[in-house]
Formats: sequence, C-alpha cells, structure tokens
Amino acid sequence: MIEVPGYLSHLDPKLLDSIRSTAILKELPKNTEILREGQYIKVIPLVLKGLIKVFTRYKDRELLLYYIQPEESCIMSFSASLGNDPSSIYAVAEEDTKALLLPVREVQKWIVNYPGMNRLFFQQYKQRYTELLDTIHHVMFDKMDKRLYQHLLTKSEVKSQNPLTISHQQLADELGTVREVISRVMKKLETEELVKQHSNRIELLK
Repeated sequence: MIEVPGYLSHLDPKLLDSIRSTAILKELPKNTEILREGQYIKVIPLVLKGLIKVFTRYKDRELLLYYIQPEESCIMSFSASLGNDPSSIYAVAEEDTKALLLPVREVQKWIVNYPGMNRLFFQQYKQRYTELLDTIHHVMFDKMDKRLYQHLLTKSEVKSQNPLTISHQQLADELGTVREVISRVMKKLETEELVKQHSNRIELLK
C-alpha cells in the first residue's frame, strides 16, 4: 500500500485510505513527457520529489506556464479532467521526478464526498491564477531583458541551481521566442553584470 505524504495527513482518514489503495507511485526520469495537448487525462500528478514543467505550444513556439514543485499538482489537468476535456497543455519532467498519480475517476468521487479534496485543489487554483497573470503581464508589458532575467531567477530558485545548465535554445523555447533574440539579450545582461555565461551554463551574479 502506498505511503501518503505527511502534508496530506489533515485529510479525512477514509479519503487517505482510498488514496493509498488507488493511487500509483511513479518514477519519471528527466525529460519524460507526461501529458500532451489533445490527450485525455486519466491521472492527475501530485509531485513528491523533483520538478514538472507545464507549457503551451503554438506551431514551433513554446511558452512556459508554470512549474509543479513538490507538494503541488497540475491544476490545468485537474480542471480538464472534471469536464472530461482534452488537455490544452504539455507537461514534461524537468528533473528526475517521483509523483503520486491520482486516477481521475477516483478524484471525481473524492471532490463530491470529501471537502478537504476540494480545498486542496482550489488553494492551488489561486496560486496558479496569480502565476498565469504574472506570465501574461511579463509577456505583454516587459521588455525581453527583464523577462529573461526574471525567468532565470525563477528557474534557479525552483531547481536550487546556480549556475544553471541550460542552452539559449531551451530558454527561447520556454519564453516563446527564438534563439537569436536570447543570445542578443544574454550579451546585454552579461554587460550589465547580472549574469556570466559559461559553456552551456549561465551563472546569476545578482
């Protein structure tokens, strides 16, 4: 039987027993595709360890929406599953990740029978809503140098990593632009002594 993480201990004991008996503990190696646009959702991940990147894609461009860190779940997967709608996002393991996969058919029962399950997800709705508003604000109003630097700060924080091992192309994909723009802006940030570039690594100086 699966061990339920401690931060869920406040939930109804019957709900915890149901989670233990129906959830799946899954190891997801780095770069594993977890979900793609158009796919119907059968399980909702609850991250125990590691990091999942959630993004959208249009033609050959991507845009990072948010990260799912330990003790968090994918709220857009949760939302789509309630209406039995196909996914509108992609999700990939950014690092080696351990997750508890909650079967959608069970989650649909739990949110009806256990108020604690509703609170668990709707608290995350509030958090993701704020993050998505921030993303929209940055895309619409910030210049690329500010967007890129803030993105590097966030990425360094969620990965607990500095220098960051990342390419200009990966940054371009995550910010919905092209590599040439990232390379040009990185030179500007380096001139301003905010970052230092190494071979396929970026060190944040401030």
